[in-house]
Amino acid sequence: MGRKVTLATCSLNQWALDFDGNVLRILKSIEIAKSKGAKYRLGPELEICGYGCADHFYESDTLLHCFQVLKDLLESPVTQNIICDVGMPIMHHSVRYNCRVLFLNKKILLIRPKMLLANHGNNREFRWYSPWSQPRHVEEYFLPRMIQDVTGQVTVPFGDAVLSTKDTCIGSEICAELWNPRSPHVDMGLDGVEIFTNSSASYHELRKADQRVNLVKSATTKSGGIYLFANQKGCDGDRLYYDGCSMIAINGDIVAHGAQFSLDDVEVVTATLDLEDVRSYRGERCHPHMEYEHKPYQRIKVDFSLSDCKDIYLPTHQPVDWGFHCPEEEISLGPACWLWDYLRRSGQAGFLLPLSGGVDSASSACIVYSMCELLCKAVHDGNAQVLEDVQRVVSDGSYRPEDPRELCGRLFTTCYMASENSSVGTRDRARALATQIGSNHLNINIDMAVKGMLGIFSIVMGKWPKFRANGGCRRENLALQNVQARVRMVLAYLFAQLSLWAQGKPGGLLVLGSANVDESADINPIGGIGKMDLKRFLQYCIEHFQLTALTSIVAAPPTAELEPLIDGQVSQTDEADMGMTYSELSVIGKLRKIAKCGPYSLFCKLIHSWRETYSPLQVAAKVKRFFRMYSVNRHKMTTVTPSYHAESYGPDDNRFDLRPFLYNTKWSLQFRCIDQEVSMMEGGDSEYIK
Repeated sequence: MGRKVTLATCSLNQWALDFDGNVLRILKSIEIAKSKGAKYRLGPELEICGYGCADHFYESDTLLHCFQVLKDLLESPVTQNIICDVGMPIMHHSVRYNCRVLFLNKKILLIRPKMLLANHGNNREFRWYSPWSQPRHVEEYFLPRMIQDVTGQVTVPFGDAVLSTKDTCIGSEICAELWNPRSPHVDMGLDGVEIFTNSSASYHELRKADQRVNLVKSATTKSGGIYLFANQKGCDGDRLYYDGCSMIAINGDIVAHGAQFSLDDVEVVTATLDLEDVRSYRGERCHPHMEYEHKPYQRIKVDFSLSDCKDIYLPTHQPVDWGFHCPEEEISLGPACWLWDYLRRSGQAGFLLPLSGGVDSASSACIVYSMCELLCKAVHDGNAQVLEDVQRVVSDGSYRPEDPRELCGRLFTTCYMASENSSVGTRDRARALATQIGSNHLNINIDMAVKGMLGIFSIVMGKWPKFRANGGCRRENLALQNVQARVRMVLAYLFAQLSLWAQGKPGGLLVLGSANVDESADINPIGGIGKMDLKRFLQYCIEHFQLTALTSIVAAPPTAELEPLIDGQVSQTDEADMGMTYSELSVIGKLRKIAKCGPYSLFCKLIHSWRETYSPLQVAAKVKRFFRMYSVNRHKMTTVTPSYHAESYGPDDNRFDLRPFLYNTKWSLQFRCIDQEVSMMEGGDSEYIK
C-alpha cells in the first residue's frame, strides 16, 4: 500500500482577460507538475480569467470565455492522469461565485465556491461575487453544453465538499479563507481531511510575506496535515503586484517554496510527503472523534490514487528555512518586476523620468536600474521569455542584455528640467546618478516655455505675476510654482513621445512619476511607499548597487525648487511648506488611514506620542493644518497617477482610499472639540500637564 504523495502548487503570471496567454501558462504548469511526478496540481485564484478583471466580472462574455478555456483544459492530453485544480467565476442559480473546478481525466469532480470573501483594502469581492453561505452543503450544477460534450456529465457536485481518493482526503480553501478566524481547514482537519489546498491572489505589501508563511504553518500545526498554497504573481493589469511565495507545508513546517519576486511567468513547486507522518502527528496531538461536532463533509469519491505502491524508495521533503527579504530589498524587487510587466505588455519601448536630483525621482530611477539588473540575471539564467521580451522592447532580435548599465541606456531616458529657480547642486546630483546607472540623460531648460505661458496671460489680463520673494502675493506665488510643474509635465510627455523618433528609433516611452501628485505621469512605482522607507531604500542601493551618487541626494533637504534662489541657494523646502516633517506626516497618514482616526481622535493619540516634542497647542496646529490641506487637495487624488501598491497606508483614491473629494475645509465641529481639549490642558486640568 502506497503512502507517499507528490503534490504540486504554482505561481502564474496571469493577466486579466488574457485568456489565450493564461491557458498556455496553466498548461505549462501542469506539464511541469507531471514531469516531477505530481498527481495533484493547484493553481492561483481565478487563474483562467485573471483575478483583476474587476467590473468585467459582470459581463457574460467573461463567464463564457472561462468555460471555453475550461473545455480546452479538459480536452488537453496534458491534463490527463493528474487531478487539476483551476480557478474561474461560475454562475449558479443566477448567482456569481468565485470557484475552484477540480477535474480528472475529462471528468469534473467538484466545483467548490468561495465561502469567505475578501472585502478590505484593495479587495472588493462582494461587489462581484456572493459567498457560498451553506457549510457542508452540496447541490447539483448543470454544466454548459460545451462542457457536457467533453465530460459526458450533465450535472456535477457544487458546494462545500471534499475529495476522497483511494489513499487520502483533500479539502479546498480559497485565499481569504485562510486569513479568517473561522478558516475551513479547522473543521476539515477535524473531519479527517489530510491535504488542504489554498488558491490565492494575495498581493504584495511591504513586510507582509511572513504573515502568509505563519498562517500556513499555523494551519497544520494545530491538527496536522499537508497544506498547499498557490499564488498569483506579476502585474495582473492594475496597481497591485502579486509576489508569488507559493509553498507546501506539513505538520507546521515549510518543506518547499517558490520565490517571492521572480520574472518567471510559470513557477511550479513540488514536494513528496508521507501521509503516515500526518496520521502519526494527529494520533498524538488531537482526537477528532471527540472534538468534532459538526455535520461531516460530503466526500466525493475519486477512483484515483495520489500514492504508488512502489513509493518506498522516494525520499520525502524535509523542513526548510524561509529567508525573508528586508523592506529595502522588497522595494528594489517588487516595483521592478511590476514595471517590467507593465513595459512589456504596454507595447512601449522604455521609460522616461524627469530626474530632479531629489529622493523621490532618484528612487524611481533606482527601481528601473534594479529592473535592468533582474532582466540581465534572468537572461543569464536562461529565461527565454525574458530574452524574447527584451528583444521586442528594444526592437533588436539579435540583442542579448548582459550589462545592466548598458541595458538601462536602451530602456531608460532621464531628463533634468532646469528653470531659473534650479540650483547647481540638484543638476549635478541628477547628472551623477544618471551617469552611474547608465540612463540616456537629457538637460532641458523650461524657462522659455514658462515665460511663453506667462506672456500669453499678460497679453490677455494686462498683468505679470510675481513671486512672493519679489513682492507678489500668495496667489501669484502659487500660480508661478504650478505653471512650472505643469510645463514640466507637458514637456515630459512631448519628449516621451518623440525622443526616440528624433533618434531614428521606433516606439515611445512611458512617463514615470515620482510621487508628486501635482505632476501627472503614466505610472508611478513609488506612489505607495513612505518617504522614510524610500530613504532607507536609497541607502540600500548605495551599498548593494554601489550607486555612490545617491549619498548626496539622501543628505540634501527635500525641495521642489519652484521659488527663486537666494544667493544661488535653495530658499524653499518641502517640510517648511508643509509645516511638518515627512516623518510626522507619515505618522499622521497611518493613523488616519490604518487606525481610522478623524481630526479629534488623531489629536488625542498624538498628544501622548508627541508629548516630549510638542505642546498640546502645537499638536493641535499640526493636526488642523494636515486636515485643512488634505481636504483642500483631496480632489487631486481622483486623478492621481496609478502607483504601485506597497503599504496598507496609501493615497490612491481609485482603489484603496475611498473618501470624498469635496469637504468643508473648516472642519468646524471636529476642530472645536480639539480646541476644547487644548483649553482644558493649558488650564492645568490635564494629566498631560502633570
